[in-house]
Amino acid sequence: MKELHEYVHDLPMHTRVFFSLVEATANLVDVSEKYWQSKGLNGARIRILVELMKEGGTMLPSMLAKKIGVTKPNISLLLIPLENEDLIRRASHPKDGRKTVISITSEGQSLLLKYLPENRQKIAEKMKVLEEQEMKQLLVLLNKLR
Repeated sequence: MKELHEYVHDLPMHTRVFFSLVEATANLVDVSEKYWQSKGLNGARIRILVELMKEGGTMLPSMLAKKIGVTKPNISLLLIPLENEDLIRRASHPKDGRKTVISITSEGQSLLLKYLPENRQKIAEKMKVLEEQEMKQLLVLLNKLR
């Protein structure tokens, strides 16, 4: 039992940092998720729309799955409601007809324009505990961990 105690209570610095990072991330994600839920939206689906915009509006489903950290079968399940709501469109790949590309529609772009500013503000409010220089330092450190 004493050995288990070491892994639960007597944590080395790297483990304490890891758990703090996970908890801080979970708290910020919770703020964002609650915002999306208050608007009747799903944060994972919004993330898909944002990733599409970051890549110029069109992506392969496999690349999209990798970007948001889900499996290929799960990305298909996430895309169905977005397509049903005309927020994305599926089409044949222009060079390889065996592949499908996903594109954000003008409706999807409008949805992001309508809700992203307030969502970003909610996150900014939580981040106010850090000064500008601290945020820059944190960003450097997080990029180093990647």
